[in-house]
Amino acid sequence: MSKIGFIGVGNMGYAMLKGVVSHFNLEDIVITSHSKEKYERIAKEVNVSCVDSNAELAKTAKYVILAVKPVIYNAVIEEIKDYVSSETVIISIAPGISIDSLKKSFDNKVKVVRAMPNTPAMVGEGMTGVSLGKDEFSKEELEVIDKFFNSFGKVSYVDERLMDAIVCGSGSSPAYVYMFIEALADSIVKYGIKRDDAIKIVAQTVLGSAKMVLETNTHPAILKDNVCSPGGTTICGVTALEEYGLRNAIIKATDACYDKCTKIK
Repeated sequence: MSKIGFIGVGNMGYAMLKGVVSHFNLEDIVITSHSKEKYERIAKEVNVSCVDSNAELAKTAKYVILAVKPVIYNAVIEEIKDYVSSETVIISIAPGISIDSLKKSFDNKVKVVRAMPNTPAMVGEGMTGVSLGKDEFSKEELEVIDKFFNSFGKVSYVDERLMDAIVCGSGSSPAYVYMFIEALADSIVKYGIKRDDAIKIVAQTVLGSAKMVLETNTHPAILKDNVCSPGGTTICGVTALEEYGLRNAIIKATDACYDKCTKIK
């Protein structure tokens, strides 16, 4: 199979790499990064090859994942644009950068996949929104792309105009979930639960609740109602959440995230 190359193995690149190495042949994976010490250490850890420059990787790999910060995308593209071809598939994970913009940066020589993964990919439970022009890709390429994203979680293919909303719904939102877990854990530590136990109790509850939504295919509002006995403890808690604006805070966070996405060029 054609090689898969990671330019960048930071938090997101490394999270994806952890899934990819368990689903693809190790000899088909190559990585590089700005830190030689880092990419050599990670290459040894997951038993894949590494190269010393972005240009060398672009020569080697058919599928090139740009797993670097958006602010250095232009610099990285300048380093590799002379070493890619019409057979190269660029996978971008940068929020706010369109497929057309990326193609123009590569002088329209490459095929582009725009994706927004999230950090739970690290434990094989990522959620990735993907946009691409399917007519541009061969059947084999589409199969590799699908296998790639499914290797570290679930994937949803969407129209590119919805990608900014995907950033809000899955790319940035794990941070909000972690804040919720931390806050709820704090709230029961207040009543005497040990810190480690509190985090485990709350995190498992969040995990189980999410699994209920996915596996029962039941609307969250119905599942919420099922927990709320008339005059019971849960409905009192839910009432307090409504009073103090949980829903509004989440919607405002999404608005702020979306607004930022639309300003990235």
